[in-house]
Amino acid sequence: MSDGKNGLTYAQAGVDIDAGNDLGERIKPAAKRTDRSGVMAGLGGFGALFDLKAAGYEDPILVGATDGVGTKLRIAIDTGHVDGVGIDLVAMCVNDLVCQGAEPLFFLDYFATGKLETETAARIIEGIAEGCVRSGCALIGGETAEMPGMYPEGDFDLAGFSVGAMERGAALPDGVVAGDVLLGLASDGVHSNGYSLVRKLVELSGLGWDADCPWGEGSLGAALLTPTRLYVKQSLAAVRAGGVHALAHITGGGLTENLPRVLPEGLGAEIDLNAWDMPGVFKWMQATGGIEGAEMLKTFNCGVGMVLSVAADQADALSALLQEQGETVYRLGEVVAGEGVSYAGTLS
Repeated sequence: MSDGKNGLTYAQAGVDIDAGNDLGERIKPAAKRTDRSGVMAGLGGFGALFDLKAAGYEDPILVGATDGVGTKLRIAIDTGHVDGVGIDLVAMCVNDLVCQGAEPLFFLDYFATGKLETETAARIIEGIAEGCVRSGCALIGGETAEMPGMYPEGDFDLAGFSVGAMERGAALPDGVVAGDVLLGLASDGVHSNGYSLVRKLVELSGLGWDADCPWGEGSLGAALLTPTRLYVKQSLAAVRAGGVHALAHITGGGLTENLPRVLPEGLGAEIDLNAWDMPGVFKWMQATGGIEGAEMLKTFNCGVGMVLSVAADQADALSALLQEQGETVYRLGEVVAGEGVSYAGTLS
């Protein structure tokens, strides 16, 4: 029925359903790349189905994790280098799951923007799919929300949710004792924490995102957008080999705050700061802001993205296994009686 007036459409209100459909078709091949055992139904339905028995589990415990990328997105938006933030999104979730001893099974994303730009959105979601491929989990669903009036032109936000599983009785941390050796796995840079301070330091330096990177090749913006390293397959290989008592993903709070989260009451950690060389990005930030070492260690990963607490008599074998898996491994120190993290040496 019509009263003769021109009918207003959803597209005129700022939401283009056709663009959303086009995006769905564009990302189907990326999602297909992530297919794995257990996936029953993925993109396109009102929900996604996953069969734990088909994935090989007999008595599974499910583990969930959700996260975002934080203000690192601001750099991606301002530079147009959006391809890696999807990897960041996956990494921030699945690297947490593996710390519980869980294998990531599937991932769902939430992408929100004021006006859907299909090419930009597709690049972001293709990055999410790449992160899923690297960590062995399936991209089985998500939500693309076009919300005019909620975001300035060109802006977007990302959130992710992942579910993993482990057999009952295999949860970590478990069995951490004084004398455990702490093995650190090298990070690929700043990862996805501390970017409000990072952006403040860049502002203080007077450099633009397109300036030459002060510590390496390429532009400053591109260097700061290096994706978070995925530790899933490597860490699971170590866990399955035996002797791993705990894993700590070094995110916001750095070594100082994250390592104690996996240590039992009455135990702390001693870390030798001379066990690794801090990467150039952290040296540049520390010098630019005159940041105290203690502040660096509780804000950034400082070059160590994951820490494993392992049985002392298996530390050498596990270190060798992780190196075979492509990791750079540092023998950071050990678990001791006490509380918190104490440091020896100088951060440099």
